Amino acid sequence: MAEIEIKTAPADFRFPTTNQTRHCFTRYVEFHRCVSAKGDEAAECEKFAKYYRSLCPAEWVDRWNEQRENGTFAGPL
Repeated sequence: MAEIEIKTAPADFRFPTTNQTRHCFTRYVEFHRCVSAKGDEAAECEKFAKYYRSLCPAEWVDRWNEQRENGTFAGPL
């Protein structure tokens, strides 16, 4: 049976506190900026997807995705 390796986003000096809300949001924005610049299939964007998925609650991601679709997302994409 294959061993499963569990990882989370690496430490980031921009977010030194235990509250990772801003870190989550920044990684989400970085992923979508990368996809916008390089395309949906860009392998280099996948690391940002892994980071925000490990940091962000699913409810937030769902809400942000809806906001992006509606054109009301507040982030700098």
